Amino acid sequence: MSPAPIILFVYNRLDHTQQVVTALQNNLLSKESELHIYSDAPANDMATVKVKELRAYLPGITGFKKVHIHLRDTNLGVDANIIRGVTEVINRYGKAIVLEDDILTSPWFLKYMNDALDFYKDNDEVASIHGYTYPIKGLKEVFFLKGADCWGWATWKRAWDLFEPDGKTLLDQLSYSGLQKEFDFEGTYPYCEALEDQATGKTTCWDIRWYASAFLLNKLTLYPGTSLVDNIGHDGSGVHCGENDDYKVDLAHEAIDVRTEVRPDDQGYQAFAGFLRQIGTNTDTRQKSWLSRSFKVLKNKITNHKASKLQ
Repeated sequence: MSPAPIILFVYNRLDHTQQVVTALQNNLLSKESELHIYSDAPANDMATVKVKELRAYLPGITGFKKVHIHLRDTNLGVDANIIRGVTEVINRYGKAIVLEDDILTSPWFLKYMNDALDFYKDNDEVASIHGYTYPIKGLKEVFFLKGADCWGWATWKRAWDLFEPDGKTLLDQLSYSGLQKEFDFEGTYPYCEALEDQATGKTTCWDIRWYASAFLLNKLTLYPGTSLVDNIGHDGSGVHCGENDDYKVDLAHEAIDVRTEVRPDDQGYQAFAGFLRQIGTNTDTRQKSWLSRSFKVLKNKITNHKASKLQ
């Protein structure tokens, strides 16, 4: 099987993007993979210079079978850009590996993703493959959890077609099912609140809808016991992450066997819940992260409003 196309979503963080591309170039299979880069247009005058600097860097990227550069003419925002970009590529190729401009990968990331995409391609229970795992010791080499995730992931058209864009529909289904506690990892993280915020227009988050779409259909995502991804966006530079180092991980330094029994892994679920409980209780990280994210969303709305009045 040929390697899946890689999709990289970028905006105005040149340094982050360069680190992500360099890590990808050092991956096994990079030279055999096609890279699709989606560059969103600036949201306002303040972002224009940085977006231009980043776009000037893109044509010089090498190390892949082919590089496709997609320059958005108008600002879609990260959520709409991802939904449209994934849909465009996956409708053409039938599968895709998805990254954002703050997702640093292990050299073994592409092999893991492609091995899993090939091995589970005909198993309808499996919705996606994920590259990031919390810094938890003692996990299985690979394991499944219900739902879907967003820090370095891959999927097939058959699963992406299940994505429900209407957050209210998902929220109503979740409320009817009575699975809110499980959805929130035993009440350790406010995913239900995040879905409600999206459904009521407070946020535009695509990832909570992807998680809920797969979760409500009892679909599974494969996780590695040792992370193949490090999120370098927890420095206050992005919209979706606050400033903290609780999610920092050491990347896997060897190949991972993707084969395992296709069923939800209770040990992995409880380990995730324990990690989220610890960081929420001991460091108040969860509250700071949500406050930071809400502030940035509000700040962007104010900036965009001011810019539109000046035009």
